[in-house]
Amino acid sequence: MKLSQEDVAKRCKVTRQTINAIENNKYDPTLHLAFNLAAILNTTVDELFAGEE
Repeated sequence: MKLSQEDVAKRCKVTRQTINAIENNKYDPTLHLAFNLAAILNTTVDELFAGEE
């Protein structure tokens, strides 16, 4: 299933701008948000943020 930034934002209870900032490495999510994102995207936090550094 393909999710838009808006879909992910609504499920995480954040703004679409927050999701956009995370995708563009302009915002580091809280640990709670990172785990929520991983669950929604059916992956792990490690996989979700691999290669960030």
